[in-house]
Amino acid sequence: MTRRGWRLGVVAVLAAVCVSGPGRPEVINTASDLGPLPGDRYESTPQDYQRSQRASALLVRQCMAEHGHRDFPLDPRYPSDPLVATAVSTDYGVLDLADARRWGYGWDPATSLAFQPKGRRMTNAEFADFPACNAEASRRLMRGIDVKRDWLYASTWAGEVDKAVKRDPRLRAAWDVWSRCVAAQGFTRYPDPVAAYADTAWQRRSGDGNTWHTERERATAVADVTCKRRHHTAELWHAVRAQQQTLDITRHRERYAAGLRALRTYRATIAEVLRELG
Repeated sequence: MTRRGWRLGVVAVLAAVCVSGPGRPEVINTASDLGPLPGDRYESTPQDYQRSQRASALLVRQCMAEHGHRDFPLDPRYPSDPLVATAVSTDYGVLDLADARRWGYGWDPATSLAFQPKGRRMTNAEFADFPACNAEASRRLMRGIDVKRDWLYASTWAGEVDKAVKRDPRLRAAWDVWSRCVAAQGFTRYPDPVAAYADTAWQRRSGDGNTWHTERERATAVADVTCKRRHHTAELWHAVRAQQQTLDITRHRERYAAGLRALRTYRATIAEVLRELG
């Protein structure tokens, strides 16, 4: 395809974005601002995760009680605190201009605290029985699901679709425009926004993955977001992802249907546990 063809493809995708996305905010600050994707219904949601964590904690506490640990907390700390890595980003890199100005490609250190357990520490005796109870809880929540055949397909298709998205000439042309825009402001010419986010120059800390929020880092992130907004990079990226997901769902309809049945089974089991123990 010629460069002119690429540009026409980019324009066509952007037109599709404008037509199919009424109600989308004028300024994109989060990935949710871009709207849903066709593949979303086949994947677990943040609410699913929160409910599953609650259900798992209740099952673990029940199991621990059976092992003689009657007052085991729902959200226990380990006997010694492990390193907890925190990742705060989107599939499109950094999007929020205010966050870019303050945190660059990192995040507010207080964010990491939200992921820390709130309960007391386990005793050594509790910790000895905890792995077996945790495994038992996982087996209960996955009951009736063929993990290898159905459950893992979501992660498999997501990876394959992502490869197709990255090969799309319309997106590669859009990344090139974004890249030249960032370089024109005096910064590195990255191949794509993910490369800017992952630049080793930001020296992410081994403890939580956060950066040092240097002046250079923050200025680069601001240029990154500014260029995304100027050239509608995230919107086009989102539209290409939607097209590729739709194509993959059409090609593998039965696999997606099986994955959706597995997800519904998982949700039903979580609801059952929460009714019984919650």
